[in-house]
Order: sequence, then C-alpha cells, then structure tokens
Amino acid sequence: MPRRRSSSSTGSPTGGSTAPRNRTPQPVRVRRRTAGDFVKAFLAFLALLVLLVGVPSALATQIGWPLPHGVPSLDWLQQEITVQTFLSILTVVVWLAWAQFTACVLVEMKVALSGVGVPGRVPGAGPSQLLARQLVAALLLVGATAASFTPGLSQLGHGLEGDQKGTVAAAQQTPGGLFGQQREQAANTAAAVAEQAASVAAKAEAKQGDTKYYRIQPPEGRHHDSLWEIAQRHLGDGRRYKEIYQLNKDRVQPDGSRLSEASLIRPGWIMEMPADAHGGELVEMPDDAPGVSEQVRQQIHDYAKTGDHAQGGGDHAQGGGHQQGGGSHASVPAQRPAPDAGQDRQQHADDSAATAATPASSGRSFGLPEALLGAPLLAAGLLGALGHRRRQALWQSALGAVGGRPGMEPPTPTGDALDVQDALLVGADPEGVRRLDRSLRALAGALAAESRPLPVVYAAWLTGGDLHLQLAQPAGKPPAPWQTGQDETFWMLARADAEQYEDADTAAPYPGLVSLGTMDDSRLLLNLEAVPGIVSLSGRASDRAAVFASVAAELATNGWSDRVTVTLVGFGQDLTPLAPNRLRHLDGIEALLETMEAETRQRRGALGAAGHDSVLTGRTGPAQHTRWAPHLVLLAAQPSAEDARRLAELAADASRLGIGYLVGTESGELPGAAWEMEITSEGRLLAPLLGLELDAQMLPSAEQQAVVELFVEADPESGPEGPAPTPPFLVDISEQGRPAVYARLVGPYEIIGLDTPDDERSALLHEALALLLLHREGVHPRVLSSALWPRGVTDDVRDALVERLRSWLGTDPDGTPRLGTDDTGRLTLAKSVVSDLDVLRSLYHEATQGKGADNRAVRGRLLTDALVVVRGPLLADRPEGRYRWLTHEIVDAQLPLIVADIGLALSSFHLEKDRAEQAIEALDAALRTAPADERLWNELLRATHATGDTTRLEALAADLVGRGGARGLPPRTEALLDELLPAWRTAVAAAG
Repeated sequence: MPRRRSSSSTGSPTGGSTAPRNRTPQPVRVRRRTAGDFVKAFLAFLALLVLLVGVPSALATQIGWPLPHGVPSLDWLQQEITVQTFLSILTVVVWLAWAQFTACVLVEMKVALSGVGVPGRVPGAGPSQLLARQLVAALLLVGATAASFTPGLSQLGHGLEGDQKGTVAAAQQTPGGLFGQQREQAANTAAAVAEQAASVAAKAEAKQGDTKYYRIQPPEGRHHDSLWEIAQRHLGDGRRYKEIYQLNKDRVQPDGSRLSEASLIRPGWIMEMPADAHGGELVEMPDDAPGVSEQVRQQIHDYAKTGDHAQGGGDHAQGGGHQQGGGSHASVPAQRPAPDAGQDRQQHADDSAATAATPASSGRSFGLPEALLGAPLLAAGLLGALGHRRRQALWQSALGAVGGRPGMEPPTPTGDALDVQDALLVGADPEGVRRLDRSLRALAGALAAESRPLPVVYAAWLTGGDLHLQLAQPAGKPPAPWQTGQDETFWMLARADAEQYEDADTAAPYPGLVSLGTMDDSRLLLNLEAVPGIVSLSGRASDRAAVFASVAAELATNGWSDRVTVTLVGFGQDLTPLAPNRLRHLDGIEALLETMEAETRQRRGALGAAGHDSVLTGRTGPAQHTRWAPHLVLLAAQPSAEDARRLAELAADASRLGIGYLVGTESGELPGAAWEMEITSEGRLLAPLLGLELDAQMLPSAEQQAVVELFVEADPESGPEGPAPTPPFLVDISEQGRPAVYARLVGPYEIIGLDTPDDERSALLHEALALLLLHREGVHPRVLSSALWPRGVTDDVRDALVERLRSWLGTDPDGTPRLGTDDTGRLTLAKSVVSDLDVLRSLYHEATQGKGADNRAVRGRLLTDALVVVRGPLLADRPEGRYRWLTHEIVDAQLPLIVADIGLALSSFHLEKDRAEQAIEALDAALRTAPADERLWNELLRATHATGDTTRLEALAADLVGRGGARGLPPRTEALLDELLPAWRTAVAAAG
C-alpha cells in the first residue's frame, strides 16, 4: 500500500531528506471495553445529539431566522443599531459555528467508518474539529477499539495545530513496515467496526457451532496479513494467534503448500478459526458465505475435509535460537524486510536440521547457556572484549607494569565461567559483526561522498546475512550496491555485496543499534538513539533485568560503535568491568535527571553552534571529526510520576541529540513512552502495537555473573602480586618423560608418533588435535564443532570426526584411550600426548620458578633448551581459511611474550659473563618468533654495544630506523641510542 505521509516526510528528488524533528508521540494502546467506555460513549452521543440537533432546534424555535427575508435597502444601513441587531448578528455566528461543527462531525465520521485516508481539515475549524474527533471516537468506542487511535478526552484543552503536528510527528516516528503504521492499524480497526455493524443480522442467523474460516488477504492496499492481526481483529487478542496456528498446522492449502511456521502465511490460504471468532464478512462459512466466489467456496469445502490432520499440540517451535544463515522466508509479516521467495523451502529445512541438532532444556544446550548460544552479536562482542582485556593484561605484565610478572599465564576459567566462555566461543559470529560494521561505515562514506545526510534509521534486520535498514521516512535512492527494499523506507544490502567492503576510516553512523531478539530467521537491532521518545519495558523484574543486562553488555562491547556512553540506573553496577570506558553507573533517578538535563542543554547548544539539525549530520562530511557519540540511558528502576514527566520532557527532543532512553516499568504504564514493550516469563518480547513478537535476547543473572567473573579475572589491575602462575599443564622434561605423541606447533606443524591419516581427513584431524593441545583443560564438543565448521554442522558429522580422532590417537600401553571425556563431557588428551608449547612452558617455568631459580647453571641450560624448541610463529604454515578460531585465542599473544622473556633472560644470563655474541644469538632466535617486541631490540642494542664494534652498532641502528618507517623509532629506543651511540642520527643519515 502506498505510504501516506505529509509533505515533510517526502524524500527529495536527489535523495537527500531532512531528518524529522522527533517529538514524543502518545503511545497507542488497544484495550478492552469497560463500563467507563460505555458511559463515555453515552455522554458523547448526548453531546452530539444536543450539538447537532438541539442547537439548531433551539435557534429555530426561540430566535427564528436572523437574516432579513428580502433584499435590504440603503435605509437599512442608516437605521439605529439596537439590541435586537446584536442578537441577530450573534445568531448568525452561532448558525455558522453549528454548520462548521456539523461538517467536522461528518468528515471525522466518514474517515472513522471507512478506515481510509487521514481526516481532512475543515477550514478554520480549529478546536471544533478536535471536539468532533473526540466525540466521534468516544461514540465508536462501544463498537470496537477505535478510541485507541485518537487522542484522549483529556486533550480537549489542546489547540488543533498542536494536535495536528503531534499526529504527523507520530506517523513519521513510528517505523512503517517494520513496526506497522499506527494510522493504518486504526483504519483497519475502523473498517472492522463497519463490517461488524453491517453483518449483525447475518451473524444472528448463523448457527452456533458452525466452523468458521478466514481467507488470507493479499497485501495490495493494506498491510501483509499476519496471524497476530487476524487474532486481534477476530478473537479480540493478538496472543491467541497460536490457536489459529494449531488449528491449521501442516494442513494442505489451496496452492499445495502447508503451514509450518506461524509467520509463514500466504495470500489465498484458508485458516480455520476458533468457534468464538467474529468479524462479519472477513470470517467466512463454507456453506453460507455471501459475496464469496464459487471457487473460494470450493476451496473452503476442500480445506474443511483436511481438518482431521490439524494437530492440537503445544506451542509452535520458535526460531529465535538460530544463528544467522540461509535466506528469508517466502512470506513474512509486514514488520520484517521483504522476502526472498526462492529460499523458503531450503531455509525451513536448514532450520529443522539446526533445531534437531541443538536441543535445549532449561535454558542450557549440551550444558552451555542457551542465552549466549542464541546471541551471536552479543557473544562476539563479549569474546572480542575479553580477548582484548587478556592481551592487555599480558602486555602490561610483560612490561613489568603489574607486579613484575613476566610470562604471566591467564587464569583458566572453571565452573559456570568455563561454561559461559564455551558458549561465547560457540555462539559468537565475529564475521557477522565485521560485515555489519563495514556495511554501515561504507554507507556513511558513500552518502558523504554524494553530500547527502545520513537517514534516520529506526532499526536493522539481519536476515540470512542480508542487512535491511528501516528508515523513519523515505530518503531517496540508496548508494550502490545498496538497494531499495520492499518500499521506500527500506534500504537493503545483500550479503555478497557486504563481503566486498573493506575497513574504512569513517565514523560509525549508527552506534546506538542493539539486538532485541529474533523473529524466525531474522534478528532485530533497534536504534535506541533514534527512538522518538522513551522506550518502556514491562514484565517481571527478573525478566526485565535479563533484557537490560543483555542490552548493556552488547552496547558496551559491540564492534559497530566508535564511542558510546551507556548510563545504568537501578541495576548493573557489577557490569562496569565489561567496559569501564563505556559503562557508568548512577545511584538514583535524581542524579540521572540532573546529569541528563545538563547534557541535553549542552548538546542542544553544541548542535546549534555547529549548525547541525541532528547528530547524524555531524557524523558525515567536514564535521565528521566531532563524531557525536550517543548517550544511551538504561533505567531499570520504576520512576515516580514526577520523574517520568521530567524524563518525557528530556526525551521529547532526545533523538536528534543522540540520546536514547530505555526505562523499566512494573505496571506497563509510563507517561511519555513512545514505544511500549513487554517481556513475558517465556522469554517473548512483545510489542503488539509495533507489530513485534520476538524471541527476546536476554542475559540471565547466572550468566551475567559468570561473564563478569571472566572479565574481572582478566583485569590487569586486579591480578595477584608475586611470581607468574603455574601453567595449567606441565610435562616431565627429563629423559624418562618422552611422550608417545609429540606435536610441534611453534613453527611449522608436525606430528611425531602417529601415522599420517588419509588426505581428505588429515586437515580436520590435525586442526582438531591442535585445538585440544592448546586447551589441556578440555574442549566442549560444541566448541570443537564450531571451531572446525564455523557455518555449522550436524552432530553426527562432528561425532564421526571425534571417533576418527580417537582411533588415530590410539591408546596408551595400559589400554586407556589417548582421547577421553571428563565428567563435564569435554574432550581431553592423555598426558602422553604433548606439544612443544607444553614443553616450552614447562622449561621456562622450571628455569624461573623451579630448579633454575636458585641454580645459575641449571637456569642457563633450561633457557637454552627452551629457545631451541622455538622454530617460528605458532602454526606458521597453517592453510588459508583454516584455524580461524585462533583469533579468539590468547596464545597468539602469549607465545611471543614467553619467547621474548626467554630470550631476554638468556641474554642477561650471557651478558653477566661478558658473552655478548651468545647473548646476540639468543636475541636473534627470539626475534624470529617475536619480531615486534621492542624489549628484544633494545636488549640487542645493548648486547651489540657490549661487543665494542661501533660499525656493527651503527648498522643495527640503521636497520631499526628502516623498520620504523614513517612512524620513526619508539621513544625508549631513541633514548637508548642517544645513550649508546650519541651520533647515531648522523651515522644513519650517512648510511642512508
């Protein structure tokens, strides 16, 4: 259906459009009729009767016709003005006012009953038309929920201009297509009222107990039909869509297909309805269906014969736990992007296979938290932030910033923390995050190149890898390779096109996007900073807390934001370790209000001084350096009425300032809430008036605590003082400790003690063994499968590989398999299977904390043996496209630091005895694995200086300057050269 819009919402011919100035629209609420509604309707009827009939009757009977009955002469103008003259003039004014009001009533009544179009404005009507609108709405309230789309009676004191602006703003601010047009919903409701009134007689004659049917309507001139809307119209409650689904599940439709998911319905399908369904001609009977063609009547007859096949089982399977993949379905609700019809069957098959391969029970799947397994973007953000935190701790440890603990071993998680870490590894989709980030930045860059502003984006849908942006209003043709979606308010980027993008030095255009949940195969990200007002969330306190924690954690760690400030109030004080630079906690609402009032004033002034309409214009073009980072407020505490009013005032203009509010409420009633959502005890996120019913993304309390534990343990500022922790696995480094299977990972990958498997199995078996060798604590089977097959694999394929790996590794002399399973179900290796990395760690530990700590000769021998083990970087010859899981591993950063520490220790050992050449040899060996370690180069300068060969030192300085390139030498290295070779700059220039 063509989108109805005001002139202000029409995109310019060039594609540029001015971002709408967001206001706080009144929330639309569908509610059941009460006794008060009938009283209001009765009073409205009396008021209309008095105004439309009583006023003219009184004027006609009491005053009469005020104008002269004939043509007045010039003498009439010279007559004396009497009281009767004033009364006649006043009577004329009253008659004109009555006529104008009558016209307003007719206009409002016509639009309300037809459900088509927006009420036209009666010239000069002003408050009269507003009054007419209120009375008509109140009168229709007894027939349906028509009052839900009109202003409340309490707004009678408002001016018409303000009312009209608010209505237009609300229409612009509510995401059309994605969340459903509220005015179109209102029109549908009013149409249903008319249809219901017209069919009263027919319904009275219908036999009680007759089976009722509904035929799915085509999308022309209306929204795409959905089971929720059908249940809302004909059963009075959208949540009863499951009853319709169960009645029709798997029954053969006229086109030969079947209903397999509640969201997959197509025009022309027949739906059997519950016995209490109502709604006039929209609910059709097989034998008595006036106005229905013979063909449709026959289809209903045929469909009725399949009723025995309908199953009345439990709730339909939800698809929210799936990761992105496949394609979109053939027919989707209007809330989601347009579908790809060709991928329907394949996607359904993929979903079925994934469901079968991933059973869930009590929030855990194979012992892992289901909440994180089904949140790929959140998991990727947490995993990336955790890896960064651990690397930071290693680097600080190596530089002696924390307790002088060289070669620090990161703590090995246990219990719930280990389960959560495994869930992050399995559930994370770093490629999806990278595509999303690159796509959004590339879009911003392309628009800036065309001197076009960023459009206001309410939300994004990720469907099968494709990205759909829902715009607040049409913004012209998107830059290639972006395409227009199902209408002008959708911009779509195919996955294949997104994969062509590279990293770009462009400000993140929509850093306020955050995942809310999934609908079948589509994942919704809401742009919190673009919401025209407050987003409210109701439900049980524990469920709300899980949603708030998920939102906070993703905003704190996501990969598509540059800078963002997230203020937590009423919860989340323990979440701040996730990202201390992004998250901050305030004690109460009063502190929040003071902070936000000051920031709102500051941002308003800064935007005005910069000449920007909104923060979006500050993220592209010449002003891009300002970034205009968003500030997102998550308020879990229920605000008081006065605090809610102050929040609503702040939020009225917040979206253009880059400020967003998500507020929890116990009652579901929050003044000033633009969009209202509810989280159910079953984990469903509902917003019926926005057209949403999602499998909510949540971070329950137990998982939240475990995630925080991982980050706290990795904090470089909170580690224990003293020597480095013992490695998790030490081997016997004596001659008697020779292993049965020895894998060389530090350098080219080699395995000693095993026959080479078949070529087609060799790569997977080697990779699986490497993963197990790097995790002596054990590897969860799902972590193994997600590492080897990032796009997913069935359990039987994974189990077959595990059995082949077990057979390849064989058994120890006592008959114990070298690949076993511990009490938690994780795969573990026997102590007879060893890697050179295990030997390296054991030698270094023994040299620094074992026998070598007090024996210089033993320490030198152990350090020398350790350096001999090092042959290059970790898995130096790994094939292209494999071992991608190493990006999540801390060992990639840990190994160079350990090798550097060994090289530095051995160099110091030799320099103590003035053996400079041996020290240089040890440092050169360490630099082959850790070429970027500044400490090694500085120590090499000292060792070279100790040889007394100035020419050699100058050559080394020139080599270092060449390696530094345009960046130059690090300050410490420059200072050291100034000390060892004061004329190094001249010597380097002469050599160059």
